[in-house]
Amino acid sequence: MSVETPVAWRTRYDALVADLRAQLATLPPNQPLRLAKKTSNLFRPRADSTVGRLDVTAFDGVLNVDPVEQTAEVLGMTTYEHLVQATLPYGLMPLCVPQLKTITLGGAVTGLGIESASFRWGLPHESVIEMDVLTGDGEVLTITANDDDPHRDLFFGFPNSYGSLGYALRLKIELAPTKPFVHLRHLHFDSAESMTAAIKDISAAGEYDGHRVDFLDGTVFTPTEQYLTLGEMVGQLPQGLTISDYTGMDIYYQSIQSKTQDVLTIHDYLWRWDTDWFWCSRAFGTQKPTIRRWWPKSKLRSDVYWKFIALDRKYKVSSRSDALRRRPAREQVVQDIEVPVDALPEFLDFFHDEVGIEPIWVCPLKQRDPNVRWPLYEFDPNGLYVNVGFWSTVPLPEGVDPEEGRVNRRIEEKVAELDGRKSLYSTAFYVRDLFWSIYGGDDYERLKKEYDPNGRLLGLYEKVVERR
Repeated sequence: MSVETPVAWRTRYDALVADLRAQLATLPPNQPLRLAKKTSNLFRPRADSTVGRLDVTAFDGVLNVDPVEQTAEVLGMTTYEHLVQATLPYGLMPLCVPQLKTITLGGAVTGLGIESASFRWGLPHESVIEMDVLTGDGEVLTITANDDDPHRDLFFGFPNSYGSLGYALRLKIELAPTKPFVHLRHLHFDSAESMTAAIKDISAAGEYDGHRVDFLDGTVFTPTEQYLTLGEMVGQLPQGLTISDYTGMDIYYQSIQSKTQDVLTIHDYLWRWDTDWFWCSRAFGTQKPTIRRWWPKSKLRSDVYWKFIALDRKYKVSSRSDALRRRPAREQVVQDIEVPVDALPEFLDFFHDEVGIEPIWVCPLKQRDPNVRWPLYEFDPNGLYVNVGFWSTVPLPEGVDPEEGRVNRRIEEKVAELDGRKSLYSTAFYVRDLFWSIYGGDDYERLKKEYDPNGRLLGLYEKVVERR
């Protein structure tokens, strides 16, 4: 596969930027800017307005892959599906590949992303070498972590800013070598305490039972049935095992309960959760064999299910149906949170008792470089944390309005109590002071004044809590 010369891709990229800036010049200067995107993985509602929307459709694509330096030049709206398509032929992949195909690289950096390599490599923004960011006043700044970069603070403040400090147009990222297959081992644990102990040991050692662990995540089905899945990239099929396929009738998360070992191609491993949107496809009936058999295999993917949810939100089909059938109103509880690893058992006990969604996804993560400070999503840089993901709805007592966010607020309280964080792609209810105490208030205010002095980009709190 040929590699495009730096002059060629740079010329093409410069033309895209010029077109975008020309488009920006035609928009009313007193209106907030938003991106016009075909896909979204946000679960918090947004204001429905076409005013000030930038069409960034053209910014989906990989400009260049350098197999020698193991880097890629990528447009900001490139989906991970397209990014992986471009890198795997070189035997390379991004260091962290979020689990849904239509998550964009720019979105994962400004909004955070996570996956099963995060215990080794951290989050997507930690493998960014350089970015071009479009600021609110129309400037395109090239930013790096270099000590002599005048915009170095924006580089470190960009992650978790959710487009409130600017939009990533181009990113240069590190890549990691791959092997053709991933050998999976599913380890069963009958308590959160024993699973947590194993997470700590495996994350520290980077191996288990003499085998390297490249990927590590877990699935909690009940308080007494939970699994860690250990993935090792291998060049050949392990003896006695065959390649599994979970893009058709078989369902990946169900296999965890029935198999102790498995093998997937590296491509299918990266997208193992997307086919059924983890386990959320069951809400659409696609896990029923009689329906799945006739469902087009090309439509077994997360963005298709997302379109159903968007329609349901718009026309309130589910809520109206529940009301007609006199069923309890349901609150949507879709979140990813992180707590220190030692707090995981307490959080899971709370979650089983007060929320009751199952299964639950768990994924350990650790900051890649403990000497770096990411002010808008700051952890103990030497600590191990665990992401807990849960995506469903819960029934409410009679007379309780789902918009009150009763369950979501309770989760936020518990996470804060445990010195944790939550991802802001979903609905948040934080009061302003608490929000800024968690998400870098002083640093954010300084960056906002410097890079968006006219407030053309909606502020972070306004976007994620006030839902403007």
